[in-house]
Amino acid sequence: MPTSEITASKAAEIEKYTKIFDERPEFRYIVDMIKPGSRVLDLGCGEGDLLKILQLQKRARVQGIELSDQAIQACVAKGLFVYHGDLDEGLADFNDQSVDYVILTSTIQVLHRPDFLILEAARVGRECIISIPNFAYWKNRFQLMFLGQMPKTKTLPYEWYDTPNIHLTTIRDFIRFCGERGLEILEKVYLVTEHKPCKRVKCCPNLLADYAIFRLRRQTG
Repeated sequence: MPTSEITASKAAEIEKYTKIFDERPEFRYIVDMIKPGSRVLDLGCGEGDLLKILQLQKRARVQGIELSDQAIQACVAKGLFVYHGDLDEGLADFNDQSVDYVILTSTIQVLHRPDFLILEAARVGRECIISIPNFAYWKNRFQLMFLGQMPKTKTLPYEWYDTPNIHLTTIRDFIRFCGERGLEILEKVYLVTEHKPCKRVKCCPNLLADYAIFRLRRQTG
């Protein structure tokens, strides 16, 4: 196949997968944090859309861990290598600092032991990228205070009885957790994802941002 056709084919494939940015706008910021050619492990990778974008745009060497058999099949169909595993059991099969980045996108709140997995991710990855829905977002506060009901927003769309989220947190709580556990935050991105395009929040993020992305690592020395 001529080089021009290969380039056009790759461009079309990149365009196909980057459409996920419309549904998951936070992915764009995560992609920007990854250096080209990096080794990336995505925990709870779902159907592998983020991994595929990193593979195409950043030439990253990617792999994932996922519990859902259906999601793993979707990853395999994209040509991705994904392990079947329960994240609550940790990452015992991975050596210390064996990948450049470990990613957890909207994952920690569904785990039984999120603190354990965050520390495991920081052990395995030179850096971690962790994203969370912010439970202290003003719309959540409003619904709790004035409506007296569990909040429902774009980042927390479930009813109380069918939600997978069992350990919700706030931006302030997560930053405090990192300080207590010896994790150094290298970069923070605060967003309002319900807007199109989503907007970065510069002021009072614990109140005004519905989503946060943290790039961090274990403190050394």
